[in-house]
Amino acid sequence: MEDFSFSAVTSNHLPHGGGWEGALASLYRTELLDRVVPFWLNKSQDKDFGGYFTCLDRDGSVYDTDKFIWLQGREVWMFSKLYNTVEARQEWLEAAIQGAEFLKKYGHDGNLNWYFALDREGHPLVEPYNIFSYTFATIAFGQLSIALATAAKNGQATVIACGDSVAADSLSAEYASIAKRTFDIVLSKTDNPKGRWSKASPGARALKTFDLPMILCNVALEIEPLLNADSPLLTSPKGEELPSGSKQAETNPLPLGGGRVGAFIEDCLHEVMDVFYRPELGLIVEALGKDGNLVDCFDGRKLNPGHAIEAMWFVMDLGKRLDRPDLIRQAVDICLQEVEYGWDKEFGGIFYFMDRLGHPRHELEWDQKLWWVHLETLISLIKGYQLTGDQRCLDWFQRVHDYTWSHFRDPEYPEWYGYLNRQGEVLLPLKGGKWKGCFHVPRGLLNVWKILEDLASRS
Repeated sequence: MEDFSFSAVTSNHLPHGGGWEGALASLYRTELLDRVVPFWLNKSQDKDFGGYFTCLDRDGSVYDTDKFIWLQGREVWMFSKLYNTVEARQEWLEAAIQGAEFLKKYGHDGNLNWYFALDREGHPLVEPYNIFSYTFATIAFGQLSIALATAAKNGQATVIACGDSVAADSLSAEYASIAKRTFDIVLSKTDNPKGRWSKASPGARALKTFDLPMILCNVALEIEPLLNADSPLLTSPKGEELPSGSKQAETNPLPLGGGRVGAFIEDCLHEVMDVFYRPELGLIVEALGKDGNLVDCFDGRKLNPGHAIEAMWFVMDLGKRLDRPDLIRQAVDICLQEVEYGWDKEFGGIFYFMDRLGHPRHELEWDQKLWWVHLETLISLIKGYQLTGDQRCLDWFQRVHDYTWSHFRDPEYPEWYGYLNRQGEVLLPLKGGKWKGCFHVPRGLLNVWKILEDLASRS
């Protein structure tokens, strides 16, 4: 079996001796473009009804045809992101458009309330209770609108959408509108994400969860390029509305540090870094009372190291965008604390769920090793090293890299396994399902490749 360990890949290039970054960058690039992306491009597209199959077996064969909105949105985003950041490949653009058109036609109730699941033909199966359907629709249509604007700028006047020739710039504007309107709905739902579909009994123990402020730290940067003075979301840093077409609006299309969007970002950062992060634990908790206090119950004791670590690279990106090195430093320190705490010292890998008081978890999968946890950890660690030069980030990156590549990568078929037992053995050979789609593996490979490429350019 081929050796993809850090030491093997960089055998001729020692850290700080030059060249190791490029060797690793090539590994991640090749895996992404030669194996993972072609797998989804060739296996997941539903050529008959639109959208994507995500329930794919080890070899890419379809074992279920239901379509989950958040995974549909993620795949649209992924192909669009590849088009925008790697290469303007027509096949990636077309794959993204056909997924977006399926979402536009079937994915919501007519008012951009996004369902959770559809059948193959597009009939709703699960009502729009899940806020992640909204957030990933936002970033999907946002990223694709940018791709189409780029295509139009580069001379591609028309694209094919649902078999018809459509002006690229007009489709870009339509998708941007969907993204912005959906984002506005997300902002309106932050206090009650599930709305009338919440299962909590009125007056019962009231909890708020970490997942929403976490993901919104990422969504804000995704939507930023689409917001301008004509958007109802936008105000100036002082809080006043910017007049449409104003010079300030043109030169500063989104004052992320001020106005409504800025206030929203500061609220998210406050929740993530000051409320859910508990200095007395040195960790981020998954749920708190509405008053911000710790609650001694199953949900209140739950820790999800993967969520916390993923959130830290979102915060690092915001710290860079807002020019706040203190925020970057804090995110790196929390990331390192989470990796150290969540690492399975007996078998390696990072636990899925843990209990802050050391009590048994009620989730039977608590000790499984999941693909997304390790891919997101790789991003956070190498980004932390890129932004701060902290050697601890690189040391942990090497360790997590070795575990991830030796356990999750399928040596026979493309794409990676998703679910391992605690000992690191494959539990499910599938490559996609209700929760795993075209997202964490390609996004992880893409981010790590690009960061390593940047590091190589500096050496």
